Amino acid sequence: MLVGVALNGTDDLQESLAELAALADTAGSEVVGTVTQVRREIDPAYFIGRGKAEELARLCAEVRADLVIVDHELSPAQARNLENLLGVRVVDRTELILDIFAKRARTKQAMLQVELAQLQYQLPRLRRMWQHLSRLGGGIGTRGPGETQLEVDQRRAKKRIAELQRQLQEIQRQTSARVQTRKERNLFTVALVGYTNVGKSTLMNALTKAQVFVEDRLFATLDATTRVLVLPDGHKVLLTDTIGFIRNLPPHLIASFHATLEEVRTADLLLHVADASHPALDERIAVVERTLQEIGASGKPTILVLNKADQLPPDWDRQRFKRRYPNALLVSALTGEGLDELKERIYAEYARQRLVRLHAQLTLQAQEVVAFAFRHGTVRRLEYHETAIVLEAELERHLAERVQKQVAERGWGNATITPVQG
Repeated sequence: MLVGVALNGTDDLQESLAELAALADTAGSEVVGTVTQVRREIDPAYFIGRGKAEELARLCAEVRADLVIVDHELSPAQARNLENLLGVRVVDRTELILDIFAKRARTKQAMLQVELAQLQYQLPRLRRMWQHLSRLGGGIGTRGPGETQLEVDQRRAKKRIAELQRQLQEIQRQTSARVQTRKERNLFTVALVGYTNVGKSTLMNALTKAQVFVEDRLFATLDATTRVLVLPDGHKVLLTDTIGFIRNLPPHLIASFHATLEEVRTADLLLHVADASHPALDERIAVVERTLQEIGASGKPTILVLNKADQLPPDWDRQRFKRRYPNALLVSALTGEGLDELKERIYAEYARQRLVRLHAQLTLQAQEVVAFAFRHGTVRRLEYHETAIVLEAELERHLAERVQKQVAERGWGNATITPVQG
């Protein structure tokens, strides 16, 4: 049974519950019904109020539901009170997402990150787990066997949290070193970001032939995957597929996935991928933008990529859509629509940030400069005269400056650098 509450009727409850149903399906649950309520404020004891909780208990008994999923984060007391009244297990949205992450974690890093998030979530809730033992004896101010075991578990959990944080700090150090190496090598990095299940991995495969795992489920990707993307004119950049975002993403997860999200924070360009066919497109775009701000990645150069154009109806007004999102690109990772234009846009941003034009009047002895330009850049003009070579090429700035210095030192003529136009 799914449970949702709209405070003052302002929440988009149906959309939120549809997403909760998708999360439940991803976790392997079968949804048999929903219970909704409009309230002015959350009930501190039962979240939905005693009367609604009793109604929920009757419905669970009628349909033989053995699990209740609440579309908010519950306090330990609310979860305990609901379980006592309903007689079935109760989980909240955060616990459900953590369970999905635990099932889908494959690499050591993802497993450590998920375990840390789970322990941080469970630590203040251990008392609820040991409630049945604490009833064996004692009362207020006494220590029963359940209380003793609770303290043991709390110590173990805190010790494990410290160990996980130590291991993840080491992974973070390695990630930061890798990022620094890329910067030293002047590698241009592009990160795919967006709501979960919008087709980021499919787009990654379409652009790079990466064969990244793809599934039509929420959170199919938990680990960052990086591949080489070849742009028009042969320029190469690094493209990274990252974890999808979702509304009310648990803060424990954001903190635990710090190393993975480092790829987003340090990227030179973000591709914000959104599902063009989804009815809550605007809201999902806003969720991603808020999450980027939370992780310290807002304000970066970004291209809005509206994916799944193949799922739009035939009579859909594309011109009106383009007016609504004037700077966005409409693509289909499945059919290839718009991907060439997307590569051109990535190249234009790469050129704006990194490329310069080298103009050189060279002596005939400067053949290695010509070879270097062909090997590391794009030659736009090459003319051989009786006593000179005229060369114009697009290169990354640090490479062009290296050539300029070499030409001057060896007396091979002269070279100037100007910005790439357009």
